[in-house]
Amino acid sequence: MKTLLSRCAAALFCFCLLAGAAQAASPAHQTLERVINNVLNLIKDPAYANPATRAGQRAKIEKEARTIFDFGEFSLRTVGARWKTFTPAQQKGFSEAFANLLIPTYVNKIDGYNGEQVVYLGEASSSDGSKVEIRTEVALKDGRKIPVAYRMLQKSGKWWVYDVLVENLSLVKNYRTQFQDILTSGTPDELIKRINEKAQEVRAQKG
Repeated sequence: MKTLLSRCAAALFCFCLLAGAAQAASPAHQTLERVINNVLNLIKDPAYANPATRAGQRAKIEKEARTIFDFGEFSLRTVGARWKTFTPAQQKGFSEAFANLLIPTYVNKIDGYNGEQVVYLGEASSSDGSKVEIRTEVALKDGRKIPVAYRMLQKSGKWWVYDVLVENLSLVKNYRTQFQDILTSGTPDELIKRINEKAQEVRAQKG
């Protein structure tokens, strides 16, 4: 009986440790939460709603996003095998153009944020722990709740976002087909030009 009680106590102790670990925010979560809070604070700032000062706020948001969004990884995963055919200059140009497109696309999706706390619904890790998907929910002013998931990977001891799923739609997959179609009949330089043009259109949607 004592042995059985000891085993039960040990099992309960282990369960408590696991429960505590599950409740504690992971390093990836902590990194993401810090940036999300900063971005949303910039969006709900009156300066963002003012057309005269919005550009400055967007510049701050872009700077914040660059501290956690790995646009090189975004680009590689979107272009796929053709990425190796790009010259270093084209890879750099594409990554920058894609960043100019992704940031306003992401911001426009959560533009109606109403100031409520973002809800973290949970996360799932790869078997080796090198990648994680963190699921969140953002409340908008019109009452809708937008699910936003962030796929992250670890590089050099830091966690980076390499894809964002807004309402279960992957930004990487959303553009992959479009880009592949352009590359089938066009060149990397033509694709970069098209992306920059599209980025200007997206930015103009919110002024």
